[in-house]
Amino acid sequence: MIIGEVLALVGGGLAAGAVNAIAGGGSLITFPLLVGIGLPGVAANVSNALSVAPGYAASVAGSRPDLVGQGRRVVAILPTIVAGALCGSAILLLTPRGVFDVVVPFLLLAAAFLTAFQDRLKNLAGGRQRGMLPMQVAVFACGVYGGYFNAAMGVLLIALLSLVLDEPLRRISALKNVFSAVVGTTTVLIYSVFGPVNWAVVAVLAPSTMIGGYFGARLARRLPSAVLRWTIVAFTTVVAVVLFLT
Repeated sequence: MIIGEVLALVGGGLAAGAVNAIAGGGSLITFPLLVGIGLPGVAANVSNALSVAPGYAASVAGSRPDLVGQGRRVVAILPTIVAGALCGSAILLLTPRGVFDVVVPFLLLAAAFLTAFQDRLKNLAGGRQRGMLPMQVAVFACGVYGGYFNAAMGVLLIALLSLVLDEPLRRISALKNVFSAVVGTTTVLIYSVFGPVNWAVVAVLAPSTMIGGYFGARLARRLPSAVLRWTIVAFTTVVAVVLFLT
């Protein structure tokens, strides 16, 4: 990597970490950035997944008070989310890489849509369903998505969990952090062995996202998250259109 690419990765990692702390969707910055510096789609995806994974554990630690009383729920769902992540990772690694290049613009547009309307999706509480089966289905779908394409997985988790759980948003967010950590750990184990990881990129990006997340959390009270969210939506939509055209 040339110095300009290193600086771009550092800046992108800091921004992505801050975005994750403030609004979610930081991978919508880092993934297009990795594609922009020349990594193939699959390599960019797996390298990005490994780079953002260390921040998940910190999110879980910060959410511990809101996880009180959810232990049985977490234990019951863990096998499902792991199975989903394994399926998504297997689909990514076993299908032709050209398939990912075709699918990823649609996933980016879907992620942009979820990011744009995450507040409305979170507030769809009137249609929540009770019981374990809807939750199992929701987290399996999120696991498959996260194993295949990591960007905006947290937004998707909050959106779906809000529809199937009758819980305050802060407790749903805490649950989301646990499931994101599980998916992140699973994909790290799979991708680090079988995936085309660019370890030089990970070495630069991972510390940057951690630093950005730390300071982003401190800035979260001052920065209008809506402005940042719509910037991400616009940026991601443009990238998706460019990928469509190329």
